[in-house]
Amino acid sequence: MIGNYHLPVTIYQLPVTIYQMRTIAVLNQKGGVGKTTTVVNTAAALAAMDLPVVVIDLDPQAHLTIHLGIEPQSIESGSYGVLIKEAKFEQELLLVRPNLWLLPANINLVGAESELVSIVGRETILREAVQSSQEKFDYCFIDCPPSLGLLTLNALAAAEEVLIPLQPHFLALQGFGKLLQTIDLVNRRINPNLKVKGILLCMFDSRASLPKEVKADIENFLNNARGTNNAWAGARVLPTFIRRNIKLAEAPSYGKTIFEYEPNCHGAEDYKKAAEYIRDMEAGYQARAQDKPPLEIREISQPGSPSPTQPDSALSYPSEENNKEFHM
Repeated sequence: MIGNYHLPVTIYQLPVTIYQMRTIAVLNQKGGVGKTTTVVNTAAALAAMDLPVVVIDLDPQAHLTIHLGIEPQSIESGSYGVLIKEAKFEQELLLVRPNLWLLPANINLVGAESELVSIVGRETILREAVQSSQEKFDYCFIDCPPSLGLLTLNALAAAEEVLIPLQPHFLALQGFGKLLQTIDLVNRRINPNLKVKGILLCMFDSRASLPKEVKADIENFLNNARGTNNAWAGARVLPTFIRRNIKLAEAPSYGKTIFEYEPNCHGAEDYKKAAEYIRDMEAGYQARAQDKPPLEIREISQPGSPSPTQPDSALSYPSEENNKEFHM
């Protein structure tokens, strides 16, 4: 028992039908744009469709872990242990909701970059760790830190798709082109399968003219890339956007998804539509009927109703060393 959480080892036999896992990095080097909110609620919506989903917290702030109701201080290893190769990926997974597994994080992740600096192949550690679980989940979402360091590079090396949450205003666009260039660089040098698949507009105010103008500018930019060899040549702005909704901001403090906290609000409606679009956008991932091997994971059971959990003040952004861009 760790804190108020019981972590019994449980053997689960996942459904018989296998899907090739879609690994999606949710990325934007700007903080506060809705990355974690998008990972949590999109994954929860897909899990509610009886699709096995795993989410990976690669942010030292551990906001994904907190949002799903887990205290980072209770995590002994998590994603940090996987990256430094002291723990196996499947051994660190926590079952946090039906069909939804979490690789949690804590503040120790801050030190991962400096510890891996002399390791050969450090940028592909996560990809190798996840490889054995390709046939056990339908979706893997990676919550990236707000920087372009080694943690983000590991996410991009492990993923085939990138989803970029974006606020539709001028300053948010300033780093957008640079972000696309970074993804293109990883595509050419490390991961030729990596493609930007979607731009999700968050905190969208349909009453204002600026968000609509920004949306039109992005669509025009993406249309001009059609037919090129760029990693974003096939990217599209998702036809649904996430409206401003205070309930989305309140849900993390209770360790709940928006569907648990306020299932009838605009935020729940918008993320359900976004999840359905993501589910249907890639026709190439077809089911293959064969037996799935059992997966050993730890189940989280919380006694009683959870009390509001505020993000720990000790958690901070990565250090200056972590915020440096990676060079390849």
